[in-house]
Amino acid sequence: MVASLIAFIVLCTYLLKVPKFRLIFDGFLLKAPLVGDLQTKTTIARFGRTLGTLMNAGVAITDALNVTAKTAGNTAVEKAINYIQRSISGGKPIADPMTETKIFPPMVIQMTAVGERTGGLGNMLIKVADFYDEEVDAAIDTLTSMIEPLIIVFLGGAIGFILVAMYMPMFSLGDAVQ
Repeated sequence: MVASLIAFIVLCTYLLKVPKFRLIFDGFLLKAPLVGDLQTKTTIARFGRTLGTLMNAGVAITDALNVTAKTAGNTAVEKAINYIQRSISGGKPIADPMTETKIFPPMVIQMTAVGERTGGLGNMLIKVADFYDEEVDAAIDTLTSMIEPLIIVFLGGAIGFILVAMYMPMFSLGDAVQ
């Protein structure tokens, strides 16, 4: 059983190094029930903070998107950002390819479009990042409060099992002596 577990971990580690499987896994991770929302919010906050900071520093948007894609931390988001970069190079506004990727929530797309039209894209992206950082904190607090009872039940069961395993031989020994 231990060998099977080790083989499974090694297999998963190897498969995550394969780019196509990594892309599928990261896409699934963004849509997973509990973790997907947290993962999406984290990557959007990272996207907004990185791109906004680079834009405010005067970096060209295509170069800033290139750097942002490399720091995405998720290959599905990296692919989407690269698509946005190619579309912007082709003359599209940033909101159109963001909508097509279906990764970014509508609020992020709208705020980005407003920031692009008003000339304050960098500041708007930083506001998006601040909002999503707060959302990540709230999601982590919620997830933690959901996991706490499960941890308590698991630890109680483990301690109960250890106690029973420890005292059963003593009771058996007592019966054998009588």
